[in-house]
Amino acid sequence: MKMVDVQLFQTLKGKFIPAADTVNSAGAPAYALSPRHALAQYAATGCLNATYYAGAEAQLATVLELCREVDPYFIAQTAVYLRERGYMKDMPALLVAVLAGQGAEELRPAFGRAINNGKMLRNVVQILRSGAVGRKSLGSRPKKLVQEWLNSASEAQLLAAAVGTAPSLADVVKMVHPKPAEAWRAAFFAWLIGRPYAAHDLPPLTAAFEAYKANRAAPLPDVPFQMLTALGLSAREWAQIARNGGWHMVRMNLNTFARHGVFGIDGMAQVIADKLRDREAIAKAGVFPYQLMAARQAATDAVPVAVRLALDEALEIALENVPAVEGRVVVCADVSGSMHAPVSGSRGTASSAMRCIDVAGLVAAAMLRKNPDALVLPFETKVVDCRLHPLDTVITNAQKLAALGGGGTNCSAPLVWLNEKRVEAELVVFVSDNESWMDARPRATATMQAWSAFKRRNPRARLVCIDCAPNASTQACEREDILNVGGFSDDVFRMIAAFAAGQLDYRHWVGAIEAVGLAG
Repeated sequence: MKMVDVQLFQTLKGKFIPAADTVNSAGAPAYALSPRHALAQYAATGCLNATYYAGAEAQLATVLELCREVDPYFIAQTAVYLRERGYMKDMPALLVAVLAGQGAEELRPAFGRAINNGKMLRNVVQILRSGAVGRKSLGSRPKKLVQEWLNSASEAQLLAAAVGTAPSLADVVKMVHPKPAEAWRAAFFAWLIGRPYAAHDLPPLTAAFEAYKANRAAPLPDVPFQMLTALGLSAREWAQIARNGGWHMVRMNLNTFARHGVFGIDGMAQVIADKLRDREAIAKAGVFPYQLMAARQAATDAVPVAVRLALDEALEIALENVPAVEGRVVVCADVSGSMHAPVSGSRGTASSAMRCIDVAGLVAAAMLRKNPDALVLPFETKVVDCRLHPLDTVITNAQKLAALGGGGTNCSAPLVWLNEKRVEAELVVFVSDNESWMDARPRATATMQAWSAFKRRNPRARLVCIDCAPNASTQACEREDILNVGGFSDDVFRMIAAFAAGQLDYRHWVGAIEAVGLAG
């Protein structure tokens, strides 16, 4: 009887793995994402700032090129998806500006959904005037949409929009010449751009601000705090700002409150702590878990312990969307050298203190909290030993992982380790910048080869690759058992849960974006 040709079957198994069809930014073999998938990836992770592998201009050029390869409807869907579910700012504004440059019919619905506050309005105007999308003027249709926003926004929205420059809201008003129907709005615009106005027509918040400037004994107006900071406020006035402030504003200004003596006032530490841990406010704010982690890391010792503990509690609340997955979960956190880059790109002294490695640590620690028997495998050139306890705080475990790292990137290392140990699991989650190069080899990527071997032992297993950097390639090609998704919003966790439960179709993430309706 003839013996089975083992070598032949090993060769045949390799042929069933798709060959790599591109190279990544590190020059190693990779799989190209489709133009739609690549646009979603860049838009979800890019902040138009320099990353470890790509400068801001290169990112912009790539996004614009991808927009030329996809239809305007998908561009509009991506803008709405990333604004409403990813809470992104720069990229949705850029995509809306692209639609304006194209003269696309989808501009109106995309503008109405994605340009939903004054910051977004100023962003899209700035991008259009920069010439980045091929024009340096607004054009009649975008101008009309900006006018409509100005003529329908509330006084509070207009005041919030008035904070900031390049362009300022006054610049925008001068640019588009809105024709308001209400006397209060006409007075507000005149006040904003320094033209004569009837004081009795000013809307209430603006009138209160003018009254306060004229008489500091008047009540502190409920206006954006940036309008008040040049007035030499007392600690009690700063405390009133903290009481009136929105959730994000308070989170971002804890050290400012400490410097101005707010926490020295009896009861204010508790007031701010209660605001930060308020479940409804957290949900309404659409906070990224990593924003809470950043606030926790940035809080100095001058911020009371009760407030810092409230941030920990708020983080736990924000992570309630993390799925508890049936079966064994493995989380592979990339701790290589490139993961130490700022998560939102390099902006010099304004760069975020949060790095890609912090996000990887946060995702891994959060998954461990909801799946206590999960196996966490940090990796760089090889798997790095790090013992985490599921009952430790998410902050503690994330910081343990973020303290690791350095060295090259080897995305196949955790899968090779799992195969060597013959570990069984139903879900494997990677958090990486996807720039594997230590394991470069001809034909298929080492990650796909190792995943193929893992699947032979775990036929029902699924692989999720969360990319925290703007890329147009992946180490694991998209297919029924592999999900590639970018970004770090709560929606990523929701997609993991749906994918693990078999509730996503073959299009996965792109399909979720394509399901976005453009009706108002």
